[in-house]
Amino acid sequence: MRKPPRVSVGQHSLVGAHPVNQDFHGAMLPGGNLLATKGIVLALADGISSSRVSHLASQTAVHSFLEDYYATSEAWTVRRAAQCVLGATNAWLHGQTQRGEGCFDKDRGHVCTFSALVLKGRDLHLLHVGDSRIYRLHPQSLEQLTEDHRIRHSSVESYLARALGTSPHVEIDYACWEAERGEIYVLATDGAYEYLDATLVHRGIARHPDDLDAAAAWLVAQARAAGSEDDATLQLLRIDELPQDEAPKAQLRREGLALPSVLTPRAVFEGFTIVRELQVSARSHVFLAVDEDSGRQLVLKTPSIDLRGDADYLDSFVLEEWVARRVDSPHVIKAWPGERRRAHLYVAMEYIEGQTLAQWMIDHPKPPLDVVRGIVGQLAQGLQALHGRDMLHRDLRPENVMIDRDGTVKLIDLANVHVAGLAEGWREPAHTIPPGTLQYMAPECLLGQAAGVEADLFSLAAISYQMLCGQLPYGLSAARVRTLHDLRKLRYVPLRHFRPELPPWLDAVLGKALHPVPAKRQQVISEFVHDLSAPDASFLRSRRTPLAERDPVLFWKCLSIVLALLVVALVFYIDMGRH
Repeated sequence: MRKPPRVSVGQHSLVGAHPVNQDFHGAMLPGGNLLATKGIVLALADGISSSRVSHLASQTAVHSFLEDYYATSEAWTVRRAAQCVLGATNAWLHGQTQRGEGCFDKDRGHVCTFSALVLKGRDLHLLHVGDSRIYRLHPQSLEQLTEDHRIRHSSVESYLARALGTSPHVEIDYACWEAERGEIYVLATDGAYEYLDATLVHRGIARHPDDLDAAAAWLVAQARAAGSEDDATLQLLRIDELPQDEAPKAQLRREGLALPSVLTPRAVFEGFTIVRELQVSARSHVFLAVDEDSGRQLVLKTPSIDLRGDADYLDSFVLEEWVARRVDSPHVIKAWPGERRRAHLYVAMEYIEGQTLAQWMIDHPKPPLDVVRGIVGQLAQGLQALHGRDMLHRDLRPENVMIDRDGTVKLIDLANVHVAGLAEGWREPAHTIPPGTLQYMAPECLLGQAAGVEADLFSLAAISYQMLCGQLPYGLSAARVRTLHDLRKLRYVPLRHFRPELPPWLDAVLGKALHPVPAKRQQVISEFVHDLSAPDASFLRSRRTPLAERDPVLFWKCLSIVLALLVVALVFYIDMGRH
């Protein structure tokens, strides 16, 4: 089991030469699941001295960040979650500024600086706006990691160029790097950092190595003794232990759950009655079951017996229900809504009566373009629901798509979904091909490169092509890509080779979505869906399809006739030369 990171934190603040401390600070060291999915947070804010209400801005910024950040989706990355929270906080502070004295003078509004460090897994994330600072402590120096957003007109005149509460929108600086055991970080407002150096910080920590609160208090007192009259706040973060670099989904909850025995029809299991076996594969055993409480049918999955000792497999197994519970879309399979306490490891999902897209394609070998558009549009909505939560499907194929009896298309089998928020902070081996079916996988995945939404778009376009003609756009060549040389040899097979009655622009749209280079595809799935229905002029102006592509047989017949005429002419010319 992965060990969580272990840190030491110290913090202290002193009010300056005025009655109210305009600085505010806080730290959150959660346990359990929040530690794994959100990490450890230190944050501080510094109000501007010209405002009578800036201390309220500082308190609001730190309080809201420490509370709301932990309430964001577990699937989100630190950057997305933090910037979402700070964006909302900034909007609220700006609204208060506009309602008060700051309406005409921002220096009297709800304005403050903000700096935070988040340790998640093995990574540190920095968020910053204003002129409070974050440093990394070295033996002989303090390395400043933040930029002061302050414009100086002279040695005595300056103002904040960026801060929370000054405008409706704010740009938040962000940085991320891998932490190292033993590192020490310092967060401080100007009333502290202007009077401290590396030697003094080392001395303070050496005086109180086991009590960083005491070390922070001593350092702030030294700043005051050196002449600081402003509010002085300082936080210390020491990285004592870091977790091993393991699989990204190990924090999913499966500890303490027993592996179930093989289930049989009419057996009662965890409040469900097994009806019949639906599928047995190398990865799972799938059963139709009835929930005894609600009487509803559902699908139960239990782990494959052969893979029960594989921790990575078990993490992926429980991921499916984890994802389904966090995505709300009619085009993504839903998890069983029950919350009964579990004793065994299993996955419970909705039961969909219908057929897979693979079977549908067998039943409809040459469907009309409008019908394909409808299916693609629904698939796109399911993918967009995942992408909106920082998730990539990564295993889109006809067997992983269901069409129910009402014609609703649903994505199923979410075990290979990539969740950015879960993967963050853990290192995957370089050049690793993600799980999935190679025939539908984007080339960048086969090369072991980082994949984005363009990879799911490639898979969607490949399925769209296959629905229309029953073939794959690159044949089997795309599945064999392992090097850049292989990539350069890929040749798109025009759809009109198989369906000449389809409009010529369709190949231009599909060819773009299936381009081997991700940057040359449509950049979002909605753009591809739009192009399938309303292609712009660039697609409509596509060159006329050559005869060799429109009718290969006729092309070769014509070419043979031309060559025969050339041969006859050459023989005649030679014969005339002899005479």
